[in-house]
Amino acid sequence: MPVRDSYPDGAPCWADLTCADPLAAQDFYGPILGWEFEELGPAHRGYTMCLSEGRPAAGLVPPPAGAERLPPAWNVYLAAADLDAAYRRVAEAGGEGVLAPRQVPDAGRLAYAFDPVGAAFGLWQPGGHAGAAVYGEPGAMCWHELTCPRAEPADAFYAALFPYQQKQMGDGRDFDYTAWSVPGSNGLPVCGRYRAPVPRPFWAVHFAVVDADHAAEQVAGLGGRVLREPFDSPYGRLVPCGDPSGAQLTLCQLP
Repeated sequence: MPVRDSYPDGAPCWADLTCADPLAAQDFYGPILGWEFEELGPAHRGYTMCLSEGRPAAGLVPPPAGAERLPPAWNVYLAAADLDAAYRRVAEAGGEGVLAPRQVPDAGRLAYAFDPVGAAFGLWQPGGHAGAAVYGEPGAMCWHELTCPRAEPADAFYAALFPYQQKQMGDGRDFDYTAWSVPGSNGLPVCGRYRAPVPRPFWAVHFAVVDADHAAEQVAGLGGRVLREPFDSPYGRLVPCGDPSGAQLTLCQLP
């Protein structure tokens, strides 16, 4: 597929894994997703790029100083052409900013925040780095969703943060899932919100694989945990799983 060089505002554009042992993460994710790795060195605080056929697909980042005990987790970044304005809207809409916009040398600007239901997310204003250069193919991100137990405040917050058009995909009761599209996405959803009784709300990352069943075997063989056996959905064959550090993700064999 062609290299992707832009994302509309509100679309998830990047993800990185906060992990204390990036070499162990490489040993797990490399075989499953076919990644190679490029360590950017001290100037980038030990950041590691995950490459799919030479194209940036995701990142690995050590925990910040003083926060080494943070649980490993995948971080999702929403594209924001005007980061300062988006960061102001976080508080105006009822969220909490936790890291004000800051420059990442030669790459862009980032910020971090919590939404009103307690899920953390990042905001990214592109500079030299637009986000993932590959999307929707094996070895790349293919979907993102907010999983949370309270739907109404989450939907209201994100609709105020970005011009999401939110479409209910279920009955809103037994199955409450909204798919979100934005201007510039040609009416196609860029992410979603799933209401589920989880103890800690989070943004979930889906990565595409060639064969979901084989990927599930790899997860188990490499020290990870398959949280649910591979199952079919209208959008692909899915494998919710955890890596050896406990960070959760979903692998997806696309239709």
